[in-house]
Order: sequence, then structure tokens, then C-alpha cells
Amino acid sequence: MSLSSSIRLDSSSSSPFLSQGPKRCPHGAREGAPRFLLAWPRPGGVGFAKDPRRPLVAAAAAAEVARGGDVHDRVGSLSQVAAVLGSQWGDEGKGKLVDILAERFDIVARCQGGANAGHTIYNSEGKKFALHLVPSGILNEETLCVIGNGAVVHLPGLFDEIDGLESNGVSCKGRLLVSDRAHLLFDVHQAVDGLRESELANSLIGTTKRGIGPCYSSKVIRNGLRVCDLRHMDTFGEKLDILLRDAASRFQGFEYSAKMLKEEIERYEKFAERLEPFIADTVHVIHESIAQKRKILVEGGQATMLDIDFGTYPFVTSSNPSAGGICIGLGIAPRLLGDLIGVVKAYTTRVGSGPFPTEILGKGGDLLRTAGMEFGTTTGRPRRCGWLDIVALKYCCQINGFSSLNLTKLDVLSGLPELKLGVSYSLDGGKKVESFPADLHVLNEIQVNYEVLPGWESDISSIRNYDDLPEAARHYVERIEELVGVPIHYIGVGPGRDALIFK
Repeated sequence: MSLSSSIRLDSSSSSPFLSQGPKRCPHGAREGAPRFLLAWPRPGGVGFAKDPRRPLVAAAAAAEVARGGDVHDRVGSLSQVAAVLGSQWGDEGKGKLVDILAERFDIVARCQGGANAGHTIYNSEGKKFALHLVPSGILNEETLCVIGNGAVVHLPGLFDEIDGLESNGVSCKGRLLVSDRAHLLFDVHQAVDGLRESELANSLIGTTKRGIGPCYSSKVIRNGLRVCDLRHMDTFGEKLDILLRDAASRFQGFEYSAKMLKEEIERYEKFAERLEPFIADTVHVIHESIAQKRKILVEGGQATMLDIDFGTYPFVTSSNPSAGGICIGLGIAPRLLGDLIGVVKAYTTRVGSGPFPTEILGKGGDLLRTAGMEFGTTTGRPRRCGWLDIVALKYCCQINGFSSLNLTKLDVLSGLPELKLGVSYSLDGGKKVESFPADLHVLNEIQVNYEVLPGWESDISSIRNYDDLPEAARHYVERIEELVGVPIHYIGVGPGRDALIFK
């Protein structure tokens, strides 16, 4: 049995992956957590005070105590403004870490992207939530969630997400703010996204067709509408007419009429009324919170290898998911940024088209995809799978200046007799490629040089103490640290909140 031409599996095993899917172990709130008096501004200048409990993950905390440490030392010592960012091609599992860390932060904020960012998290009872635009901190009932000015907001989708959370007992009232500077994403943007992909024929970018790119295009050419425009419905229709006429003139497949404009204006009059309690000057809210020593956690969408500037252009997203996007998308000065945590899978995946140097083709990739449940949260599309690309990871660490890493889905690799790390690139003739290249022609020609490490047979999904991991698993973690020069402080061994090892 073969995972690919470059991997061997134990043919005596009925499956190369010993576990039949990650185990989910709900956790309970830990009593005796410290209490804080918080008061953050609300829309319309109304403030309120809360005295919340900030429980930590009970099982993870117990594991830390068992090894003579305290999870408070790791999480509680994070800087006042910290961030969780993707360090591959997205889908690394950022939402889970944000959800866990949010218990020790007062605000969780999104700084870029839109509903193309799919974050899957689980509550304390093990119930699954698929979030797209609402920050992952929403499951922590004392956390204020902010959608910053750098994000793009599709109101029908946002309200569907809010309704879904509310119907499952997760209240968003008074807990979610939307920047008045954020751009509105309309249905026309989604239509244009699909028409644009059709035009590209065999050169598809592979977007989610959620309208993200066209909305950012409207922003850049300055015919977009912002959330604050909803407060001026007397001029809203005129601005929307310009946007719709522009789309109709560009795409023959987009039919525009006065009736369409009238219907859209009527829809958005209702949306404006419903959104009003959520609208805020989030730049002011963020800076008031910083001045009052509240802790802010930034949740990145997508990842650095999809960054419009640093990713595999043009197979990228339309914003900056790297660290620089935090400053632009929330109005936070660079000197205020502290700990930046990069999230990376124990292997590599990407969705859609574009270069993927360490991809495992054929049956081997299929096996890894099934074991890791690698299907898009937003689209359901199967993800392409491959070995961990150290060259790309080092590149992301350089750009972002990560202070630590969260290695996710280590449990998925259980059962493989050997593992590979893509440690360097070279061209025909052996010439070494020093960094991750911008040129797609070079990327398509490079050869990946692998380092082979031993695998482990046992299921590690129930382990919560780093020292209890198999020696080969610890060696794999520590070799990654050595190669990229950044410590791994968090290790995911399953999807549940408690399935996290603090190292």
C-alpha cells in the first residue's frame, strides 16, 4: 500500500492512520478563575460594566499542573495586543486557538477578509460551529468581538451567521461591533466573482465566489460603499446605482435594471435598521481599550501564503493576512503589537489552484485528506494535501516575526512509519533556491529536498502532556522548531477545545 511514490506505509495495517477520526472531549469551566472588572464602550456611546469569569480549558490546565507548570503562565503572559495568524495557505486551525485564548482576552478582532474565512470551532459541550465573518471569540460569552475596517461585510451573510449563533444559544447582542469604515459586500460582487472566474476559463484563481475580490476592487477604485453609508439612505441609492452600472458595463452576463436598484435599496433600508446597534467607530473602541489596559486578540483570516503581496500571486486572496494587515485593518500602530502566534498544520494543505511544492498526488494525498477531514469550511471543497513545507514556513516566520507557533493536527500523522519535511528547494543542476520565490515559473520547476524522520504508531489524540507524546512525535516537533527558529508553544491533537498541548 502506498501513500505516494515518496512515502511508504505499513502494508500489514488495515489503515495507515490508526485513529478513525479525532476524538472530541468536552471540557468544563474551571472554578476559581480570576475575576476582572471590565467596561467597554458600546454603540451610541452607551457603556456597561461586566464582572466576568475567564475560565481556562480544564483538561489543558490539569495537564500543565501535572507536569509542574501552569497554563496561566503561557496564556496569561501574552502581550496586551496579540494576534493569531495563518502561516500556510489557510485552514490551519486558527479559530480553535483564538477560541481558547479568548478566555483570557477582553476583545477579539478581525482585521481583514470576509466570509471566505471559514473557522471551525467547538463549544464546551463539543458542538460544532462554522464561523465565517464573526470572530471566533464569540463562544466566550464575556468577550467583545470586533469586525474591523479592513474587513468586507456581506450583510445577508452576517445576519444569517448571527441568527445561527443565536438559535444555538450564543448571544451576539452587545457583544459584536462592526466598523463604520468597513466596506459593504453586495450580491453584485458575488455575481461578478463568478463571472470573472468563468472568463478565466482554464486559468481559474479558485476563489470561494463569495465576492471578496470584487468588493476589494470596488474599494480600491473608490466606487464602494461603507457601513457608515447605511446612515445616509438619502444618498445610498445614488452610490449603489454607480456600483451596479459599473458591473453591468463590464460584464454582459450581469443584467441591471431600475427594478433591481429599487429592490436593493429597500433591502438595505431594513438591513441598516437592524445593523445600527452593531455599528461603531472601532478605531476609537480599540484605542480606548488599549488605554484602559484591556487585552486584545487579533484573529487573522486566510494566511500569509495567500497574502496579496507575499503569497503565490495571482492565486491569492485580496487582502493582507500577514502581520501588516493588523495595523491597516484595525488602525493599531505597529509599536503596539506584541505576541504574534503563527498557526501551522503538521503537514500542508491548500484549496484551489496555485503552486504547491510539497503536494502528495494520487492515492497518498487522498488518504491524508480523509484522515485529516480536509474539506473547506466555507465551500466544502477537498483540500490538496502534502508534506510540511519548511521553506514556506520560514518565509512566513520572517515576514510576520512570529514569537511562537501553534502546530495543529499532529494526531493526523499517527500511523505513518516515516514522515518528510521539505527543508530546501533546488533547481535542475542542484542550484539552491535561497527563499520562497515570487516567480511562478521558478516554483513550477523547483525540486523539493526532503528530510525523512521516523513516524509513530500510537494514537496521540488523548494526550495532554508534551512529555507523554511518543519520542518520534516530540522529535518531529523539535526538528521543526530547530529548522524555522521559532518555538512551538501549542500543539493540536484533535478538534475539541481540550485537545491542545501547552509546551
